[in-house]
Amino acid sequence: MADRLTAADVERVATLAHLELTEAEKHTFLDQLNEILGYAQQIQTIDTTGVPPTAHVLSRHSADRPDELRPSLPVAEALAGAPDAALQAGLFKVPRVIGPVE
Repeated sequence: MADRLTAADVERVATLAHLELTEAEKHTFLDQLNEILGYAQQIQTIDTTGVPPTAHVLSRHSADRPDELRPSLPVAEALAGAPDAALQAGLFKVPRVIGPVE
């Protein structure tokens, strides 16, 4: 891989992303991307000898807790604050977002 990106590289990425960039934006992104690659090259020089590979920086996190059955909010109480609830059905009414508008 080249040490630095070129304007042609930025234009190729913009084309792939379907972005229309001005010349000023291309120059800005070129500078920013080259800075990011420079930081990545610095990280590559860090000696990690003896550091075991990890899949996550934390060995255990809150998502690892066991599932516990707990009581939920009563339906009537949950629907009490809804602006347009179908109380008989125990449902929230929401605007249609998929399909034809009626």
